[in-house]
Amino acid sequence: MTLDDQSTDGVLRSVGEAEAYVASVCFKHGPPTLAGVEIEWMLHRPGRPADPVDLDAVRAALGPHCPASLDPASHAAPLPAGGTVTVEPGGQIEISSAPADSLEALLGALGADSAHLHGLLAEHGLRPHDRAADPVRPARRLLDLPRYAAMECVFDGVGPHGRSGMCSTAAVQVSLDAGPAAGIADRWAVLHELGPVLLAAFANSPVQHGRRTGWKSSRQACWLSLDPARTAPPPTATPGTDPAAAWARRVVTTPLLCVRGTGTWSVPAGVTFADWVSGRARAGVLDRPPTLADLDYHVSTLFPPVRPHGHLEVRYVDGQAGDDWALPTAVLLALTSSGAVVDRARELCEPVRDEWVAAARHGLDHPGLAAAAAGLFPLACDVLAAADHPLTTAPGPVPARLREVTERRVLQGRCPADDTDPAEQGAGPTADPFPPGLHLGSALPGAPAAREVTGREPGRSAVDTADQAAQEDVA
Repeated sequence: MTLDDQSTDGVLRSVGEAEAYVASVCFKHGPPTLAGVEIEWMLHRPGRPADPVDLDAVRAALGPHCPASLDPASHAAPLPAGGTVTVEPGGQIEISSAPADSLEALLGALGADSAHLHGLLAEHGLRPHDRAADPVRPARRLLDLPRYAAMECVFDGVGPHGRSGMCSTAAVQVSLDAGPAAGIADRWAVLHELGPVLLAAFANSPVQHGRRTGWKSSRQACWLSLDPARTAPPPTATPGTDPAAAWARRVVTTPLLCVRGTGTWSVPAGVTFADWVSGRARAGVLDRPPTLADLDYHVSTLFPPVRPHGHLEVRYVDGQAGDDWALPTAVLLALTSSGAVVDRARELCEPVRDEWVAAARHGLDHPGLAAAAAGLFPLACDVLAAADHPLTTAPGPVPARLREVTERRVLQGRCPADDTDPAEQGAGPTADPFPPGLHLGSALPGAPAAREVTGREPGRSAVDTADQAAQEDVA
Protein backbone atom coordinates (compact mmCIF):
# COMPACT_ATOMS: atom_id res chain seq x y z
CA MET A 1 0.00 0.00 0.00
CA THR A 2 1.42 3.38 -0.97
CA LEU A 3 0.31 6.92 -0.27
CA ASP A 4 -1.15 7.02 -3.80
CA ASP A 5 -3.48 4.16 -2.84
CA GLN A 6 -4.98 6.00 0.12
CA SER A 7 -8.53 7.24 0.41
CA THR A 8 -9.47 10.35 -1.52
CA ASP A 9 -12.92 10.70 0.04
CA GLY A 10 -11.91 10.21 3.67
CA VAL A 11 -13.46 6.73 3.94
CA LEU A 12 -11.18 3.80 4.77
CA ARG A 13 -11.81 0.49 3.05
CA SER A 14 -8.97 -1.82 4.12
CA VAL A 15 -6.55 -2.53 6.93
CA GLY A 16 -3.63 -1.85 4.61
CA GLU A 17 -5.01 1.57 3.75
CA ALA A 18 -5.39 2.39 7.46
CA GLU A 19 -1.84 1.26 8.25
CA ALA A 20 -0.40 3.28 5.37
CA TYR A 21 -2.19 6.39 6.59
CA VAL A 22 -0.97 6.00 10.19
CA ALA A 23 2.61 5.45 9.09
CA SER A 24 2.50 8.54 6.87
CA VAL A 25 1.02 11.00 9.37
CA CYS A 26 2.51 9.84 12.68
CA PHE A 27 6.18 10.05 11.64
CA LYS A 28 6.91 13.31 9.84
CA HIS A 29 10.44 13.46 8.41
CA GLY A 30 12.65 16.52 8.66
CA PRO A 31 15.45 18.12 10.68
CA PRO A 32 14.78 18.35 14.43
CA THR A 33 14.17 22.08 14.75
CA LEU A 34 11.14 22.39 17.05
CA ALA A 35 10.15 21.29 20.53
CA GLY A 36 7.13 21.69 22.76
CA VAL A 37 6.05 20.85 26.30
CA GLU A 38 2.78 20.07 28.06
CA ILE A 39 2.69 20.47 31.86
CA GLU A 40 -0.10 19.07 34.02
CA TRP A 41 -0.89 19.93 37.62
CA MET A 42 -3.46 18.68 40.10
CA LEU A 43 -5.17 21.48 41.98
CA HIS A 44 -6.14 21.80 45.63
CA ARG A 45 -7.16 24.36 48.21
CA PRO A 46 -4.46 24.84 50.88
CA GLY A 47 -5.82 23.80 54.26
CA ARG A 48 -8.64 21.78 52.64
CA PRO A 49 -6.77 19.04 50.79
CA ALA A 50 -9.70 16.58 50.79
CA ASP A 51 -12.07 18.95 48.96
CA PRO A 52 -12.71 17.97 45.34
CA VAL A 53 -11.60 20.36 42.65
CA ASP A 54 -14.13 23.16 42.32
CA LEU A 55 -14.75 23.41 38.59
CA ASP A 56 -16.75 26.60 39.01
CA ALA A 57 -13.70 28.20 40.62
CA VAL A 58 -11.46 26.89 37.86
CA ARG A 59 -13.84 28.24 35.22
CA ALA A 60 -13.91 31.64 36.88
CA ALA A 61 -10.14 31.71 37.33
CA LEU A 62 -9.42 30.89 33.70
CA GLY A 63 -11.83 33.44 32.31
CA PRO A 64 -11.17 33.88 28.56
CA HIS A 65 -8.57 31.08 28.64
CA CYS A 66 -11.13 28.49 29.74
CA PRO A 67 -11.25 25.48 27.37
CA ALA A 68 -14.48 24.52 25.64
CA SER A 69 -14.59 21.25 27.59
CA LEU A 70 -15.29 23.32 30.71
CA ASP A 71 -17.22 26.18 29.08
CA PRO A 72 -18.66 25.44 25.62
CA ALA A 73 -19.15 29.16 25.00
CA SER A 74 -15.51 30.03 25.68
CA HIS A 75 -13.21 31.20 22.90
CA ALA A 76 -10.31 29.47 24.73
CA ALA A 77 -7.92 32.36 24.22
CA PRO A 78 -4.22 31.47 24.46
CA LEU A 79 -2.24 32.57 27.48
CA PRO A 80 -0.05 35.69 27.05
CA ALA A 81 2.99 33.75 25.79
CA GLY A 82 0.97 31.52 23.45
CA GLY A 83 0.23 28.43 25.54
CA THR A 84 -3.24 26.89 25.55
CA VAL A 85 -5.08 25.57 28.60
CA THR A 86 -6.95 22.30 28.88
CA VAL A 87 -8.64 20.62 31.83
CA GLU A 88 -8.27 16.87 32.32
CA PRO A 89 -10.98 14.43 33.55
CA GLY A 90 -10.19 14.74 37.26
CA GLY A 91 -9.83 18.53 37.18
CA GLN A 92 -6.09 18.56 36.46
CA ILE A 93 -5.04 21.66 34.58
CA GLU A 94 -2.61 21.60 31.66
CA ILE A 95 -0.68 24.09 29.58
CA SER A 96 0.43 23.12 26.08
CA SER A 97 3.16 25.34 24.72
CA ALA A 98 3.38 26.53 21.18
CA PRO A 99 6.22 24.81 19.28
CA ALA A 100 9.50 26.69 19.69
CA ASP A 101 12.75 26.63 17.72
CA SER A 102 14.98 27.20 20.75
CA LEU A 103 15.11 25.85 24.28
CA GLU A 104 15.44 29.35 25.67
CA ALA A 105 12.29 30.52 23.89
CA LEU A 106 10.38 27.39 24.89
CA LEU A 107 11.26 27.57 28.58
CA GLY A 108 10.80 31.34 28.69
CA ALA A 109 7.33 31.27 27.16
CA LEU A 110 6.10 28.30 29.15
CA GLY A 111 7.56 29.70 32.37
CA ALA A 112 5.76 33.00 31.80
CA ASP A 113 2.49 31.25 30.98
CA SER A 114 2.66 28.94 33.98
CA ALA A 115 3.33 31.88 36.32
CA HIS A 116 0.40 33.76 34.81
CA LEU A 117 -1.88 30.73 35.11
CA HIS A 118 -0.92 30.05 38.72
CA GLY A 119 -1.59 33.68 39.54
CA LEU A 120 -5.10 33.43 38.09
CA LEU A 121 -5.78 30.26 40.06
CA ALA A 122 -4.40 31.72 43.30
CA GLU A 123 -6.92 34.55 43.10
CA HIS A 124 -9.61 31.87 43.49
CA GLY A 125 -7.85 29.96 46.27
CA LEU A 126 -6.41 27.19 44.07
CA ARG A 127 -2.83 25.95 44.02
CA PRO A 128 -1.02 23.20 42.10
CA HIS A 129 0.22 20.10 43.92
CA ASP A 130 3.98 19.51 43.94
CA ARG A 131 3.45 15.78 43.37
CA ALA A 132 2.44 13.82 40.27
CA ALA A 133 -0.30 11.82 42.02
CA ASP A 134 -3.07 13.10 44.26
CA PRO A 135 -1.84 12.34 47.79
CA VAL A 136 -5.22 12.59 49.51
CA ARG A 137 -8.36 12.43 47.40
CA PRO A 138 -9.89 9.35 45.76
CA ALA A 139 -10.02 9.13 41.98
CA ARG A 140 -13.11 10.96 40.78
CA ARG A 141 -14.01 11.97 37.23
CA LEU A 142 -15.32 15.55 37.15
CA LEU A 143 -15.71 16.22 33.43
CA ASP A 144 -18.88 14.61 32.09
CA LEU A 145 -17.87 14.19 28.45
CA PRO A 146 -18.57 11.14 26.27
CA ARG A 147 -14.86 10.46 25.66
CA TYR A 148 -14.06 10.37 29.35
CA ALA A 149 -17.16 8.33 30.22
CA ALA A 150 -16.12 5.70 27.67
CA MET A 151 -12.53 5.79 28.87
CA GLU A 152 -13.62 5.30 32.47
CA CYS A 153 -15.82 2.37 31.49
CA VAL A 154 -13.00 0.63 29.62
CA PHE A 155 -10.42 1.30 32.32
CA ASP A 156 -12.74 0.14 35.11
CA GLY A 157 -13.04 -3.16 33.27
CA VAL A 158 -9.30 -3.71 33.72
CA GLY A 159 -8.93 -2.60 37.34
CA PRO A 160 -9.02 0.39 39.69
CA HIS A 161 -5.82 2.06 38.59
CA GLY A 162 -6.94 3.26 35.18
CA ARG A 163 -9.34 5.69 36.82
CA SER A 164 -6.52 6.84 39.10
CA GLY A 165 -4.21 7.42 36.16
CA MET A 166 -6.91 9.33 34.29
CA CYS A 167 -8.19 11.48 37.17
CA SER A 168 -5.46 11.67 39.82
CA THR A 169 -2.07 12.01 38.11
CA ALA A 170 -0.05 14.66 36.30
CA ALA A 171 2.90 14.48 33.92
CA VAL A 172 5.45 16.53 32.02
CA GLN A 173 5.18 15.67 28.31
CA VAL A 174 7.94 16.73 25.94
CA SER A 175 7.43 16.77 22.16
CA LEU A 176 10.34 16.53 19.75
CA ASP A 177 10.58 16.39 15.97
CA ALA A 178 10.91 12.87 14.62
CA GLY A 179 14.00 13.86 12.61
CA PRO A 180 15.28 12.85 9.16
CA ALA A 181 14.03 9.58 7.71
CA ALA A 182 17.45 7.94 7.96
CA GLY A 183 17.66 8.59 11.70
CA ILE A 184 14.08 8.02 12.84
CA ALA A 185 14.67 4.45 14.02
CA ASP A 186 17.56 5.55 16.25
CA ARG A 187 15.63 8.54 17.58
CA TRP A 188 12.60 6.37 18.33
CA ALA A 189 14.86 3.82 20.03
CA VAL A 190 16.78 6.28 22.21
CA LEU A 191 13.62 7.98 23.47
CA HIS A 192 12.37 4.59 24.66
CA GLU A 193 15.73 3.47 26.05
CA LEU A 194 16.04 6.68 28.05
CA GLY A 195 12.57 6.05 29.45
CA PRO A 196 13.27 3.81 32.45
CA VAL A 197 16.21 5.97 33.57
CA LEU A 198 14.38 9.29 33.31
CA LEU A 199 11.23 7.78 34.80
CA ALA A 200 13.32 6.64 37.78
CA ALA A 201 15.27 9.88 38.15
CA PHE A 202 12.15 12.09 38.03
CA ALA A 203 9.76 9.73 39.89
CA ASN A 204 7.57 11.98 42.03
CA SER A 205 4.43 10.14 43.15
CA PRO A 206 5.02 7.81 46.13
CA VAL A 207 1.63 8.48 47.74
CA GLN A 208 -1.80 8.22 46.17
CA HIS A 209 -5.28 8.43 47.68
CA GLY A 210 -3.91 8.70 51.22
CA ARG A 211 -1.66 5.64 51.10
CA ARG A 212 1.98 4.91 50.41
CA THR A 213 1.78 2.68 47.40
CA GLY A 214 5.25 1.15 47.52
CA TRP A 215 6.05 2.75 44.13
CA LYS A 216 8.24 5.80 43.52
CA SER A 217 6.08 6.61 40.49
CA SER A 218 2.52 5.59 41.32
CA ARG A 219 1.50 7.58 38.24
CA GLN A 220 3.44 5.37 35.86
CA ALA A 221 2.41 2.24 37.77
CA CYS A 222 -1.20 3.14 37.04
CA TRP A 223 -0.54 3.32 33.30
CA LEU A 224 1.59 0.18 33.26
CA SER A 225 -1.24 -1.75 34.94
CA LEU A 226 -3.62 -1.16 32.05
CA ASP A 227 -4.22 -2.83 28.71
CA PRO A 228 -0.70 -3.25 27.21
CA ALA A 229 -1.93 -2.73 23.65
CA ARG A 230 -2.97 0.78 24.68
CA THR A 231 -0.36 1.81 27.24
CA ALA A 232 2.73 -0.44 27.33
CA PRO A 233 6.08 0.43 25.76
CA PRO A 234 6.78 -1.51 22.57
CA PRO A 235 9.07 -4.53 22.59
CA THR A 236 12.72 -3.81 21.89
CA ALA A 237 13.01 -3.52 18.13
CA THR A 238 15.36 -5.71 16.15
CA PRO A 239 17.79 -3.86 13.86
CA GLY A 240 16.13 -2.82 10.62
CA THR A 241 12.63 -2.58 12.10
CA ASP A 242 10.62 0.32 10.68
CA PRO A 243 9.05 2.08 13.69
CA ALA A 244 6.37 3.69 11.51
CA ALA A 245 5.18 0.33 10.20
CA ALA A 246 5.32 -1.25 13.66
CA TRP A 247 3.34 1.62 15.16
CA ALA A 248 0.77 1.51 12.37
CA ARG A 249 0.24 -2.20 12.95
CA ARG A 250 -0.15 -1.61 16.68
CA VAL A 251 -2.71 1.14 16.12
CA VAL A 252 -5.02 -0.92 13.93
CA THR A 253 -4.80 -4.01 16.16
CA THR A 254 -5.57 -2.11 19.37
CA PRO A 255 -9.20 -2.36 20.57
CA LEU A 256 -11.32 0.72 20.07
CA LEU A 257 -11.82 2.76 23.23
CA CYS A 258 -14.74 4.71 21.81
CA VAL A 259 -16.17 6.08 18.58
CA ARG A 260 -17.58 9.57 18.36
CA GLY A 261 -21.29 9.72 17.67
CA THR A 262 -24.56 10.78 19.21
CA GLY A 263 -25.46 9.55 22.67
CA THR A 264 -23.06 6.97 24.02
CA TRP A 265 -19.66 6.62 22.37
CA SER A 266 -19.11 3.13 23.78
CA VAL A 267 -18.18 0.22 21.54
CA PRO A 268 -18.23 -3.56 22.07
CA ALA A 269 -15.27 -4.78 24.09
CA GLY A 270 -12.34 -6.17 22.14
CA VAL A 271 -13.27 -4.72 18.74
CA THR A 272 -10.13 -3.42 17.03
CA PHE A 273 -9.86 -0.77 14.36
CA ALA A 274 -8.92 -3.57 11.96
CA ASP A 275 -12.20 -5.31 12.79
CA TRP A 276 -14.12 -2.15 12.02
CA VAL A 277 -12.41 -1.25 8.75
CA SER A 278 -12.60 -4.82 7.47
CA GLY A 279 -16.34 -5.00 8.14
CA ARG A 280 -16.13 -7.69 10.80
CA ALA A 281 -17.80 -5.34 13.31
CA ARG A 282 -20.69 -3.20 12.09
CA ALA A 283 -23.21 -2.60 14.87
CA GLY A 284 -24.36 0.46 16.80
CA VAL A 285 -21.86 3.31 16.36
CA LEU A 286 -19.88 0.98 14.08
CA ASP A 287 -22.65 0.62 11.50
CA ARG A 288 -20.72 2.69 8.95
CA PRO A 289 -17.20 2.37 7.52
CA PRO A 290 -14.54 4.34 9.42
CA THR A 291 -13.00 7.55 8.13
CA LEU A 292 -9.57 9.11 8.38
CA ALA A 293 -10.96 11.32 11.16
CA ASP A 294 -12.05 8.19 13.06
CA LEU A 295 -8.55 6.78 12.72
CA ASP A 296 -6.96 10.04 13.91
CA TYR A 297 -9.24 9.94 16.95
CA HIS A 298 -8.41 6.29 17.63
CA VAL A 299 -4.68 7.17 17.67
CA SER A 300 -5.45 9.74 20.39
CA THR A 301 -6.81 6.96 22.63
CA LEU A 302 -3.47 5.13 22.82
CA PHE A 303 -1.24 6.19 25.74
CA PRO A 304 2.18 4.53 25.41
CA PRO A 305 5.31 6.09 26.95
CA VAL A 306 6.22 7.63 23.58
CA ARG A 307 3.41 8.46 21.16
CA PRO A 308 4.04 9.57 17.57
CA HIS A 309 1.85 12.43 16.36
CA GLY A 310 3.96 13.62 13.46
CA HIS A 311 6.32 14.64 16.23
CA LEU A 312 7.30 12.27 19.07
CA GLU A 313 5.47 12.89 22.34
CA VAL A 314 7.40 11.66 25.41
CA ARG A 315 4.88 10.85 28.14
CA TYR A 316 6.83 8.94 30.83
CA VAL A 317 8.01 11.73 33.15
CA ASP A 318 6.14 12.50 36.38
CA GLY A 319 4.97 16.04 37.00
CA GLN A 320 7.60 18.03 38.92
CA ALA A 321 7.46 20.59 41.72
CA GLY A 322 7.76 24.28 40.95
CA ASP A 323 9.73 25.08 37.82
CA ASP A 324 11.55 21.74 37.73
CA TRP A 325 9.40 20.69 34.75
CA ALA A 326 12.15 22.45 32.77
CA LEU A 327 14.72 19.82 33.80
CA PRO A 328 13.37 16.75 31.97
CA THR A 329 12.72 19.00 28.98
CA ALA A 330 16.36 20.14 28.91
CA VAL A 331 17.70 16.64 29.57
CA LEU A 332 15.71 15.08 26.72
CA LEU A 333 16.77 17.74 24.24
CA ALA A 334 20.39 17.48 25.36
CA LEU A 335 20.54 13.68 25.14
CA THR A 336 19.03 13.63 21.63
CA SER A 337 21.08 16.54 20.29
CA SER A 338 23.63 14.71 18.11
CA GLY A 339 24.52 11.28 16.80
CA ALA A 340 27.49 11.00 19.14
CA VAL A 341 25.43 11.94 22.20
CA VAL A 342 22.66 9.53 21.20
CA ASP A 343 25.19 6.71 20.78
CA ARG A 344 26.61 7.36 24.24
CA ALA A 345 23.17 7.64 25.81
CA ARG A 346 22.08 4.33 24.29
CA GLU A 347 25.26 2.68 25.52
CA LEU A 348 24.57 3.87 29.08
CA CYS A 349 20.93 2.77 28.90
CA GLU A 350 21.54 -0.63 27.33
CA PRO A 351 21.62 -2.67 30.59
CA VAL A 352 18.31 -1.22 31.82
CA ARG A 353 16.44 -0.29 28.66
CA ASP A 354 13.50 -2.59 29.48
CA GLU A 355 13.28 -1.89 33.24
CA TRP A 356 10.05 0.11 33.15
CA VAL A 357 8.47 -1.67 36.10
CA ALA A 358 11.61 -1.47 38.23
CA ALA A 359 11.95 2.22 37.43
CA ALA A 360 8.40 2.99 38.53
CA ARG A 361 8.70 0.89 41.66
CA HIS A 362 12.23 1.57 42.87
CA GLY A 363 13.36 4.81 41.22
CA LEU A 364 17.10 5.19 41.65
CA ASP A 365 17.18 2.61 44.44
CA HIS A 366 17.65 0.20 41.54
CA PRO A 367 21.43 -0.23 41.07
CA GLY A 368 21.42 -0.44 37.28
CA LEU A 369 19.13 2.56 36.85
CA ALA A 370 21.23 4.56 39.31
CA ALA A 371 24.40 3.72 37.40
CA ALA A 372 22.85 4.74 34.08
CA ALA A 373 21.55 8.01 35.54
CA ALA A 374 24.99 8.73 36.99
CA GLY A 375 26.31 8.71 33.42
CA LEU A 376 23.41 10.36 31.61
CA PHE A 377 22.86 13.41 33.78
CA PRO A 378 26.47 14.70 33.71
CA LEU A 379 26.41 14.11 29.95
CA ALA A 380 23.27 16.24 29.65
CA CYS A 381 24.89 18.94 31.81
CA ASP A 382 27.95 18.99 29.54
CA VAL A 383 25.81 19.32 26.39
CA LEU A 384 23.88 22.22 27.89
CA ALA A 385 27.10 23.88 29.04
CA ALA A 386 28.42 23.79 25.47
CA ALA A 387 25.26 25.59 24.26
CA ASP A 388 26.14 24.98 20.60
CA HIS A 389 22.59 24.62 19.23
CA PRO A 390 19.36 26.59 19.79
CA LEU A 391 17.63 23.50 21.22
CA THR A 392 20.40 22.96 23.80
CA THR A 393 20.94 26.61 24.77
CA ALA A 394 19.00 27.04 28.01
CA PRO A 395 18.46 30.11 30.19
CA GLY A 396 21.16 30.38 32.87
CA PRO A 397 19.09 29.14 35.85
CA VAL A 398 18.20 25.86 34.14
CA PRO A 399 21.71 24.44 33.59
CA ALA A 400 22.63 25.56 37.10
CA ARG A 401 19.57 23.87 38.59
CA LEU A 402 20.23 20.70 36.59
CA ARG A 403 23.82 20.60 37.81
CA GLU A 404 22.57 21.01 41.38
CA VAL A 405 19.99 18.24 41.00
CA THR A 406 22.59 16.00 39.38
CA GLU A 407 25.09 16.42 42.20
CA ARG A 408 22.76 16.52 45.18
CA ARG A 409 20.10 14.08 44.06
CA VAL A 410 20.89 11.91 41.05
CA LEU A 411 24.48 11.02 41.98
CA GLN A 412 23.23 10.23 45.47
CA GLY A 413 20.73 7.77 44.02
CA ARG A 414 17.70 9.84 44.94
CA CYS A 415 14.60 11.01 43.07
CA PRO A 416 11.91 13.56 44.05
CA ALA A 417 9.80 10.78 45.59
CA ASP A 418 12.51 10.32 48.23
CA ASP A 419 11.91 13.83 49.58
CA THR A 420 9.17 14.52 52.10
CA ASP A 421 6.07 16.47 51.20
CA PRO A 422 3.82 18.06 53.85
CA ALA A 423 0.72 17.03 51.90
CA GLU A 424 1.62 13.38 52.52
CA GLN A 425 1.84 13.53 56.30
CA GLY A 426 -0.30 10.84 57.85
CA ALA A 427 -0.32 8.63 54.75
CA GLY A 428 -0.11 5.00 55.78
CA PRO A 429 1.16 1.97 53.90
CA THR A 430 -1.19 0.32 51.47
CA ALA A 431 -2.95 -2.76 52.76
CA ASP A 432 -3.05 -4.35 49.31
CA PRO A 433 -0.40 -4.77 46.62
CA PHE A 434 -0.38 -1.81 44.27
CA PRO A 435 -1.17 -2.50 41.52
CA PRO A 436 -2.47 -6.05 42.09
CA GLY A 437 -0.85 -7.15 38.84
CA LEU A 438 1.09 -5.40 36.12
CA HIS A 439 0.04 -6.35 32.62
CA LEU A 440 3.23 -5.06 31.01
CA GLY A 441 4.48 -7.56 28.47
CA SER A 442 1.49 -9.89 28.63
CA ALA A 443 0.01 -9.11 25.23
CA LEU A 444 2.56 -7.36 23.02
CA PRO A 445 4.59 -9.93 21.08
CA GLY A 446 8.24 -9.80 22.04
CA ALA A 447 7.73 -7.44 24.97
CA PRO A 448 9.81 -8.09 28.10
CA ALA A 449 8.03 -9.68 31.03
CA ALA A 450 7.67 -7.64 34.19
CA ARG A 451 10.15 -8.80 36.81
CA GLU A 452 10.77 -7.85 40.39
CA VAL A 453 14.09 -6.19 41.18
CA THR A 454 15.29 -5.36 44.64
CA GLY A 455 16.72 -1.94 45.36
CA ARG A 456 20.22 -1.19 46.51
CA GLU A 457 21.18 -1.15 50.15
CA PRO A 458 19.92 1.98 51.94
CA GLY A 459 22.42 4.82 51.98
CA ARG A 460 24.46 3.65 48.99
CA SER A 461 25.07 6.20 46.26
CA ALA A 462 24.85 5.79 42.52
CA VAL A 463 28.65 5.82 42.37
CA ASP A 464 28.78 2.90 44.83
CA THR A 465 26.27 0.90 42.83
CA ALA A 466 28.06 1.66 39.57
CA ASP A 467 31.29 0.29 41.09
CA GLN A 468 29.43 -2.79 42.32
CA ALA A 469 27.91 -3.36 38.88
CA ALA A 470 31.32 -3.12 37.27
CA GLN A 471 32.73 -5.64 39.71
CA GLU A 472 29.84 -8.02 39.04
CA ASP A 473 30.41 -7.70 35.29
CA VAL A 474 34.06 -8.63 35.74
CA ALA A 475 33.13 -11.54 37.98
